[in-house]
Amino acid sequence: MTSTQAVRFAAVGLDHAHIFGQIAGLIGAGAEFVGMATDDPSAAIATRVREQYPDVPVVESPDDLLSRDGIDLIVTAAVPDRRGPIAVAALRAGKDVMTDKPGCVSLEQLEEIEKAVGQTGRFWSVTFSERFEVPSVIKAGELVREGRIGTVVQTLGIGPHRVGDRGHLGGGAGRPDWFYDNNRYGGILTDIASHQIDQFLWLTGARTAEVVASTVGNFANPDEPGLQDFGEILLRSDNAQGYIRVDWYTPAGLPTWGDGRLMILGTDGYIELRKYVDIAGRDGGDHLFLVNQEGMQYIDCSQVQTTYYSDLVRDVRDRTTSAAPQEHTFETMRLALTAQQRATVRGAARG
Repeated sequence: MTSTQAVRFAAVGLDHAHIFGQIAGLIGAGAEFVGMATDDPSAAIATRVREQYPDVPVVESPDDLLSRDGIDLIVTAAVPDRRGPIAVAALRAGKDVMTDKPGCVSLEQLEEIEKAVGQTGRFWSVTFSERFEVPSVIKAGELVREGRIGTVVQTLGIGPHRVGDRGHLGGGAGRPDWFYDNNRYGGILTDIASHQIDQFLWLTGARTAEVVASTVGNFANPDEPGLQDFGEILLRSDNAQGYIRVDWYTPAGLPTWGDGRLMILGTDGYIELRKYVDIAGRDGGDHLFLVNQEGMQYIDCSQVQTTYYSDLVRDVRDRTTSAAPQEHTFETMRLALTAQQRATVRGAARG
């Protein structure tokens, strides 16, 4: 592929609303959207994607699109238990893969993906959108690397979400049936907490870590025992610690789907992010607070540029992994899956 050729991508699996950001991000980075296919064409998200991109061909069989020549990249936001098999098939067909998180739902699926990446020389990128698409997190990384808070010794990541009603998915308003099946969505730590694990590794510079403890529970939705509505993880690397809390308890009174926060503790200061809302009253999101030996500072990060999609398109052309190193992606999902597998279970989730 030459530097003047457009990267051609297809969307296989249109079950989660994150697909809209993935498609728009790739198109914005200069890639060409050439086809789509999904297991359930009647699903609400699939219908909306077709309506938004009426000129993009719809292929009846996902397998046909995965094996088709002339496609460089497959993007998927399929039901989570389908993402691993889709990725393996695409990799073995000579295509790079960008998948919504979680990239897979079991350590066995992860092993198959790692094997396919190793054998084909293609890459597997998981779209950890709570870093890649959030300007305040990008800015926090810049400040950490500038040494503004010294050496990072702990991150505290909080990822609350809103459940909504059963029956559809979009804008946080509701959830389809698979969302209530632990085997299909992979569990709350595999799913949501993979974001915070990614940020812990990235901000502390850790190549690997261990799961010290993890818990999942269902405390607010006893009529849906397949849903885990609470989860927590304690991580430890050679140089840092990380605490993660995720939940599905966002109240209706909050004007967005979740009050996502990130706190980064350094030896010379700390950073706190209010990613999506400031309940103290500032408009918009991407609020960053920096406290160090020089004083206190508020930084509006809403205009900070994110580069994940442009980096990934360049990676397809140049055979690099600048958007996210491959081993980092593997380790993030390994930790999420391990935490899920080992978690102590509480509440209605025990059933």
